[in-house]
Amino acid sequence: MRARDIMTSPVITVTPAVPLKGAAALMVSHGFTALPVVDGKRLVGIVTEADLVRGKYLEDGGAVVADVMTTPAVAMDAAAPAEVLARAMIDDRRRCVPIVDGTAVIGVVTRRDLVRALARADTTVTAEVQRVLDAYGGGRQWTVTVHDGEAVIGAATTDEETDRVLVALADAVPGVLRTRVLTGGQR
Repeated sequence: MRARDIMTSPVITVTPAVPLKGAAALMVSHGFTALPVVDGKRLVGIVTEADLVRGKYLEDGGAVVADVMTTPAVAMDAAAPAEVLARAMIDDRRRCVPIVDGTAVIGVVTRRDLVRALARADTTVTAEVQRVLDAYGGGRQWTVTVHDGEAVIGAATTDEETDRVLVALADAVPGVLRTRVLTGGQR
């Protein structure tokens, strides 16, 4: 599972010139804990609830996001594995990681996005992986089971290239943490 599979997009951003009260209202109305800060399309920082609370008590009446935002922001590419995102959030105590294409923000991944992917029932994930593989193969060529986020794909025979494609397709389904391909009755 990659950032692109679980990110929230399109993303809501603010500019450095937005008043703190405006950024706070945006967070509250959308249920966000942080917002990426952009200059044009370029990511320049992130403003969090903690930044706003801290800024409120420093506010002279005209404080703006630029006065309190965290910069530089830690961002990741859309291909970043969910495990890497989770580790960054845990280790660095982040609630939100902007997802970028170059320097342009294309989405965000929050802790809630990660938990949502984990919470999907195995039967739901199994059905979605099976649907994706059936569409790729033009019918039921493989079987799938998912248990605790591990997808196991059963096949009579496959080659290395097909294995790579099957794993990539399964890994793209939210809720799949890892994938194995078993051939010829392996367990």
